[in-house]
Amino acid sequence: MSIDGASAAARLKRPSWKDPRLLVGILLVLASVAGVISLVGSADRTTEVYAARDSIGVGEMLTVDNMVRAKVRLGDIEQHYIPVEGGLPEGAVAVQRIGKDQLVPRESLGTVDALNRKPVAVTVQEALPTQAVAGTRVDVWVALPDAKNGFSEPKLLLPGAEIAEITSGSTALGSSRSTVLMVLVSDSQMPGLLGAQANQAKISVVWNPGGAPS
Repeated sequence: MSIDGASAAARLKRPSWKDPRLLVGILLVLASVAGVISLVGSADRTTEVYAARDSIGVGEMLTVDNMVRAKVRLGDIEQHYIPVEGGLPEGAVAVQRIGKDQLVPRESLGTVDALNRKPVAVTVQEALPTQAVAGTRVDVWVALPDAKNGFSEPKLLLPGAEIAEITSGSTALGSSRSTVLMVLVSDSQMPGLLGAQANQAKISVVWNPGGAPS
């Protein structure tokens, strides 16, 4: 047999189980299959976390009564939500509004001492913008009474105040309708708002689409 024929025969020879190239190929295939199985298993894994049964306002305590359980696939963001397995933190309150059926983020929970905004009732006589709903932000303007039985030029008192709740109200005689907004106010802003209300200022709100926090 010629040298070329011997080389061709060597190339066509069935590889042995001891051939390192064959072993490396098998290991690569097994690693690829294991990776696919792991990826599929991870993507299909669900976690049971808490969601809000109804809307939860700032300062409201979280209990099993206002929570529901939801099985969801969260993947890498799982650590940002409250798992049912660990239970609700004792004494936890909402430090930001949680919408109905919304998953409960860890950052939305805190303690009463950690609250830096408190809900204050603000009564307005004008119709609210349709966009002004709970969870959105409005600018609160006040106009103090003047010496001519009118009102002074309005001034911006609370920029980007978050609405916690809206209810319908009426005047004492029931002759006209008003709207009562619960807006979240920081301690530093509280004196200005309470002072305006004590002086019977006219209060108006303007929807703030930018949502700039107060």
